[in-house]
Amino acid sequence: MPSTVTTAAENPRLDYLDAVRAFALLLGIVFHASLSFMPVFIGWAVMDVSTSAVVGRFVLISHAFRMELFFLIAGFFSHLAFHRGGAKAFLRSRGVRLAVPFMAGWFILRPLIVSGWVMGGASMRGDVDVWGGLREGFAVVVASLPGGLFAGSHLWFLYYLMLITALVLVMRILLKASGAGYAAAVRWADGWVGWLAGARGAVLVLAVPTTAVLWGMSGWGVDTPDQTLRPHLPALLLYGGFFVMGWAVHRRPERLDALTRVTVPRVMIAAVGVAVVLGLVDFQSQLGHDHYGLIRLGFLLGYAVAMWSLVLLTIGLFRRLAGRAHPAVRYVADASYWLYLVHLPLVVWLQIAVAEWGWPWSVKLVAICAGTIGLGLLSYDLGVRATWVGRVLNGRRRDRVLFAATTWRGVVGRVLEKFPSWRTPIIKS
Repeated sequence: MPSTVTTAAENPRLDYLDAVRAFALLLGIVFHASLSFMPVFIGWAVMDVSTSAVVGRFVLISHAFRMELFFLIAGFFSHLAFHRGGAKAFLRSRGVRLAVPFMAGWFILRPLIVSGWVMGGASMRGDVDVWGGLREGFAVVVASLPGGLFAGSHLWFLYYLMLITALVLVMRILLKASGAGYAAAVRWADGWVGWLAGARGAVLVLAVPTTAVLWGMSGWGVDTPDQTLRPHLPALLLYGGFFVMGWAVHRRPERLDALTRVTVPRVMIAAVGVAVVLGLVDFQSQLGHDHYGLIRLGFLLGYAVAMWSLVLLTIGLFRRLAGRAHPAVRYVADASYWLYLVHLPLVVWLQIAVAEWGWPWSVKLVAICAGTIGLGLLSYDLGVRATWVGRVLNGRRRDRVLFAATTWRGVVGRVLEKFPSWRTPIIKS
């Protein structure tokens, strides 16, 4: 059958999808920053003195779609990259952009995250020892090797993205080897996506298999598979389904517009899904309830409807609001990967720092998010964007923006220009 793949020349950079991906990652930062303000202790590093039920609702709904949104966009761009550069270039780029940050990030960031939990526990006992927490964090990580590799890392999404990408490519190879089977599978996928793009109840159709997958989760919602390298099958199916949807949609990019069109009925469906989730979530603690299983099924169905609705509506909303290229949006999109990789230790440390303050939770949440993102952008612009690290994360080096044409040597030089008295002892030494 004739090729239907869109070429790179026909498909320039889609800025609004870059913005969507950045939104999903930044939402993850806000999500983690919110966890210390939950009204009940959930095992997070620290529990703030100021809490709110509003935070619990935000955490519940944001967790229902942020990573699913990321995996759908990842599948879309993966199909683009695979057919733009070929299999070898695609595998090389995935290895560099996923495997390298996963391994390096784990060994560098994991001890810092563990130290946050150590310091959080000490904080709630009224005794914080920063250096002691760091030392214990590193000791815990070293003692857990090799069996504890990967446990508790927020970088699990990179591991699952590598797994899903590998499975998709293996399936593609097997279908190619079957001859006519590949063409039949492509026709079926194109027909299915085309039908969904034109169907008014597409979200309801997609929600049925998603509910079945969610039923296999351990709780009421999506499990976070961050404790072992052994794949968690329901999570693999869930995120794999969104990745494959993005991969398939890219074969006919115009269908993404139809799938994500923002309409009143779709917004109403999303609202119903969210309402069901919020209305039934309190029943999760009532294990002995006569209709517990039926209520959980209703919750998961509403959860699946909310999940697909929010994923698709978010893309549609960004297509409306960020359809044109904007330097600031593109910069944040480029920086978002780095921000998400390094954010968790910063978030936890800032949560510990403000946990006992008498400020309202909303003020502290904004301060934590602003501090984390601000420090992340500072480190990105000075130490990542124009360096080999930027090439690993973004595919190539880019010019600095916040500190344009600035090097560390230049920063020192400018400081010495403003404080000439500092220069003399340096020169004499």
